[in-house]
Amino acid sequence: MMQGKSILLIIGGGIAAYKSLLLIRLLREAGVKVRPVLTKAGAEFVTPLSVSALAGEKLNEALFDLNDEAEMGHIQLSRAADLVVVAPATADLLAKMAHGIANDLASTLLLATDKPVLIAPAMNVRMWLHPATQRNLAQLAADGIQRIGPDEGDMACGEFGPGRLAEPAEIFSAIAALLGNGPLKGKRILVTSGPTHEPIDPVRYIANRSSGAQGTAIAAALAALGAQVEFITGPASVPPPLGVNVVKVETAAEMLAAVENAAKIGLDAAICAAAVADWRMAEQTSSKIKKTESGALPALQFTENPDILKTIANWGKNRPRLVVGFAAETDDVVRNASEKRLRKGCDWIVANDVRPETGIMGGDENAVTLITAAGAETWPRAAKAEVARRLAARIADALGGQA
Repeated sequence: MMQGKSILLIIGGGIAAYKSLLLIRLLREAGVKVRPVLTKAGAEFVTPLSVSALAGEKLNEALFDLNDEAEMGHIQLSRAADLVVVAPATADLLAKMAHGIANDLASTLLLATDKPVLIAPAMNVRMWLHPATQRNLAQLAADGIQRIGPDEGDMACGEFGPGRLAEPAEIFSAIAALLGNGPLKGKRILVTSGPTHEPIDPVRYIANRSSGAQGTAIAAALAALGAQVEFITGPASVPPPLGVNVVKVETAAEMLAAVENAAKIGLDAAICAAAVADWRMAEQTSSKIKKTESGALPALQFTENPDILKTIANWGKNRPRLVVGFAAETDDVVRNASEKRLRKGCDWIVANDVRPETGIMGGDENAVTLITAAGAETWPRAAKAEVARRLAARIADALGGQA
């Protein structure tokens, strides 16, 4: 997939720097050459020896290295790679990039490179939300810098919110998508993701707790294998992945329309990971429903939403070769999901237990059972990005590729 590609990896300072070691391992296993650059702050969190040993390459730390700079080493480093990755990208590094400051090796390389750049930010939530950081991010986006993450969750500092470095598997998928080659190259795959919001009135809606994280991870993993991904997402709490065509919708009806539009030029597979609301209001009101003085409760009349998975699975000659659905269950998971596969007419169902105590709905991990005509296969609990990579590999096998 990425055999023979070269990555210049810049490791910034922060507790999340340890994840860069896991990223190096994933890249090396995929046959990617990693040339590491460690900032002075980064060396406070990971050792130069560990970075160099895992990369199997000389570590670059100093701008004014007598031997390297005799041959303008920083220019060669900035031009030799296929992609420059900054992980973790600290607030300080982002500020230097946005303002063109070059006062150390990392910032000089970023200013001198003519190659695409991917940043994976990591910092305290207050630093992430600070107006200065947001201004810098806007400038970097305008400059064409690609970004993965950050994730939201508990931090080493004890606070909670956006600012966690994306998981190594997610960063790996983003890198693979940007480098754009793999066993799914030439395949067009639809992925639906996130919840839908069904309006009750102008200020209220019906929804569920889906974050869209699993669907997003699947889209990223498929893109990493070279697929052209049509990503149709409801109002998810996670950002869409890199390297995919994103269509944002709100309601189930809008999602179905987007799916039908995407299918007009043919699909090889459809992965329906969206948590589509089963019902919507039979009649929407243009005014906010008010409380009454008598305390009488409003009578809400519901109607069924379109069944997007069943629609795709029964398209006839326009049906994709592979249709995969999801079943979020709280009871008799395998039995209910197996029945759903037959009822909907899809090829595979990915089933999971979403009882509140599992922490899966809206969480960072998933534990799924893949149900096919051959039976049920339970996978161990893992990060959603790892579940996505495993599913993408199975999809590649089913469509004739080798992941």
